[in-house]
Amino acid sequence: MTSALSRPFLRLVWSNLAAQSAEQLSLAAVPIVAVLTLGAGPGEIGMLATAQTLPFLLLSIPLGLLADRTSRRRLMAWAEGLRMLAFMTLIAALLYDRVSLELLAILGFAGAIGTVGYSVAAPALVPALVERDAIMGANGRLELARSVAFTAGPALAGALVSWAGASTAFVLAAVLSGSAVVLLVGLTEPKRPAQPERHPLLELQDGARLVWHHALLRPILLTAVAWNISWFVLQAAYVPYAVRVLGLSAGGVGITLASYGAGMIVGSLFAPRVMAALSFGRAIQVGPTISVLAAATMVATLLLPTAAVAVVSFFLFGVGPIIWTITSTTLRQTVTPNAMLGRVSALFLTVNMGARPLGAALGGYVGASWGEAACLLVALAGFIVQAWLIFASQVSHLRHLPESAD
Repeated sequence: MTSALSRPFLRLVWSNLAAQSAEQLSLAAVPIVAVLTLGAGPGEIGMLATAQTLPFLLLSIPLGLLADRTSRRRLMAWAEGLRMLAFMTLIAALLYDRVSLELLAILGFAGAIGTVGYSVAAPALVPALVERDAIMGANGRLELARSVAFTAGPALAGALVSWAGASTAFVLAAVLSGSAVVLLVGLTEPKRPAQPERHPLLELQDGARLVWHHALLRPILLTAVAWNISWFVLQAAYVPYAVRVLGLSAGGVGITLASYGAGMIVGSLFAPRVMAALSFGRAIQVGPTISVLAAATMVATLLLPTAAVAVVSFFLFGVGPIIWTITSTTLRQTVTPNAMLGRVSALFLTVNMGARPLGAALGGYVGASWGEAACLLVALAGFIVQAWLIFASQVSHLRHLPESAD
């Protein structure tokens, strides 16, 4: 076991930054290419988004089980290698003018498989690389890297496509993915004790039972589900609301959305102070509390319809969830046995991803029936519920990080 600043962990941090940047570049560049090159409309863009989302629902659990059975470092390297191969195939298609919506969907699906493999294995690898007391700081560093990629990736993708052509954006994404693989190959992963072979369904059942019956894991999961549903209710309504009610142009909408990424960076930097000043349980509750404040700020635009208020709302939505992610992930890694970290991470990822289309569908129904303003109010109610779930749980009583499960 090594410290948070050890060479293996630093390789993981840089690999994570490269992988996250590659993902954000591609997520932004693919719809731009689809619209500008292929004349895609909302239906086609929705199809591409679906292709990029399905692996999270279909493969998170199988890959999580694999992460508990094999080398997590190796799984991440192979997953990122698959994403790099998808980028290289797309570059060739663009250069030879063979790109199509079907190919974008297939390659988007393949690239997302890489994202899933990396996402379920990385949180399971962190506790093996750092001391228990350093896990929270380690998660903070990883989330800071993700925040930077989330903020810079879309802007960089748009600039590259505009200035140098679509293939340039994917060349950079492929280089970043390749860099992530190289960094992982050189990372030394501590050996884990051999585990008895069991049927995958039994292993999954063990993970699900642990999460549902654990007094700390269950409220974290339920809070995350409520948050995701509420967030996607808001997302379903925001753009038309911003244009019709707030009177924002496309550029204005982009500025308000960009403040979310800025909030993520500030939250990542501010998280250590929050955790130093509060008990561990209260630190976990900071994120859900800020989310309620952010939702209330968005509702305030009904009375004060200005872009500035919307910017503050999205900024707060960036700050709160990052603090939540750092603290809740640390708790999950601590109370989950090392041998089950992969499948538990996969369960959280699957449930959270499954909550998103539910929120989007609810937002679409509420918006179509009662208008965008009703969506803002429903979202606020949902964020109040997610805060109540975590405040009413035993998490409130945690003074310090619990003892490790292993």
